[in-house]
Amino acid sequence: MKTKLFLLCAFIFTLISCKKEDDPGDVNEEELITTLSYVLVADTTGGKPEHNALFVFRDIDGDGANPPVIIKDTLLKNRKYVGAVVLLNESASPVENVTTEILEEKEDHQFFYQKTGINASFNYIPLEVDGNGKPIGITTDVTTNGASSGNLTITLRHQPNKSGANVATGDITNAGGETDIEVTFPVVIE
Repeated sequence: MKTKLFLLCAFIFTLISCKKEDDPGDVNEEELITTLSYVLVADTTGGKPEHNALFVFRDIDGDGANPPVIIKDTLLKNRKYVGAVVLLNESASPVENVTTEILEEKEDHQFFYQKTGINASFNYIPLEVDGNGKPIGITTDVTTNGASSGNLTITLRHQPNKSGANVATGDITNAGGETDIEVTFPVVIE
């Protein structure tokens, strides 16, 4: 598992290492997000086979005529995964990695993972926090249980109330703030 976690971290940091130089006029401008990818790497301890999963939402033209492309995947039951979100603005040239901006403004952002119908838990990785010790939620520990199917909604909130009741544990109910992106993926656990 340590090797998989290292590879996942290396992948994420490679994607977010390119820092976009901000124009002074762009300060506090809302991020344009055309692509959300959620990468999951399974724990292979105890001789369990490798299993990676990738969920992607891509809408290059935003509210334009073309519908978004959604790539879904399958998770295995009774497995542990480490998951990470990567956000891009692929309408820009070169492509902008918005995940970098989220990390720079971590006190102002938090991801939420809401599930319906799937037998799994999504928990923040405790080491990934902002300067106030509150979660950001880019990376998650995921545990699947029995076979099931349903949906996973990933939401990024801008300026949430991170001190609201249960917000630090991932409950979006009292988070407030504005939604930067919200994507629902169909998920099958088999």
